[in-house]
Amino acid sequence: MAREDDETITSTSRSGWVSRAVRVSSVLAAIGVWQLLTAGDVRFWLRFDTLPTVTEVIAEFGEHLVTGQYYLDVAQSLVRIVTGFGLAAVVGVLAGIGLARSRLLADVFGPLAELIRPIPAIALVPVAILLFPSDESGIVFITFTASLFPVLVSTRHATRALPTIWEDAVRTLGASRREVLTRVVVPGILPGVFSGLSVGMGVAWICLISAEMISGRLGIGYRTWQSYTIVDYPAVFVGMITIGILGFLTSGIVELAGRRVTRWLPREAAS
Repeated sequence: MAREDDETITSTSRSGWVSRAVRVSSVLAAIGVWQLLTAGDVRFWLRFDTLPTVTEVIAEFGEHLVTGQYYLDVAQSLVRIVTGFGLAAVVGVLAGIGLARSRLLADVFGPLAELIRPIPAIALVPVAILLFPSDESGIVFITFTASLFPVLVSTRHATRALPTIWEDAVRTLGASRREVLTRVVVPGILPGVFSGLSVGMGVAWICLISAEMISGRLGIGYRTWQSYTIVDYPAVFVGMITIGILGFLTSGIVELAGRRVTRWLPREAAS
C-alpha cells in the first residue's frame, strides 16, 4: 500500500513538472515566432514589419527598469486597482448576500443593479469626471464599478443556490440568524465568491488601464498611451507586457487566496 502511494505521489509530481514545462515552452515559442516575424519584416495581410522586435522591446524594458518613473507608474496603478477592487469585493459580497436573502432589498435595489450592470464601466468616465473633484477619485470609481458587478452577481447566485436543507438543519438546532450567515451561508458561497473575484480582477484591470489612458496623469495605462502618441512603439509594448504581468500576478493572488480559504473542499472542486 505504501509503495502504491509513493508511486502515485511520484506520478503526480512528474505530471506537474511536465505541465509547467509545457506552459513555459508555449510562452517561449510565442516569443520566438514574434521575433521571427518582426525581424524578418513579414507582411502577409498582417503587417509585422511595423512592430518592434523582441530584442528592441527587451532593450526598452531594460531602460525603463532603471528609471524611477516606471516604478512610480506601476505603484500608482497598483494603488488604484487595490483600492477599487478592494472596495468592490466588500460591497459586492455584502450586496450579493443581501439581494439574495432579503425580498425588500431585492425589490428596492435589484432593478437598479440590473439597469446599471449592462453599462460598460469605461462609459462612466464622463460621469466620473463630472462627479468627482479629482482624476484619481474618478479612476478609482471606474475600477470599483468595473469589478463590483461580477462579484455581486456571483455572490447572489451562489447564495440562492445554497441547499435550503442546510439552513433548515442549523435552525432546527437553535441557530440564530447571525449564526446561519456565519456558519452556513458564508462558508457555502465561498467558491462562488472567489469565482466572481477572479473575474472582477480581470475586468478591473481592463477598465483601469482604459480610464488611465483617457483621464489619468500617472499609471501604466497613461504612460503606454503617451508612448503611442510620440510613436515610441517599443515603449508601448513595455507597457502592454507590464500590464499583463501585473494582471497575471494579482489574479494569481486572488486564486491562491481562494484555494487557501476553500481548502476544505475536494481537490477537483477547489481548483
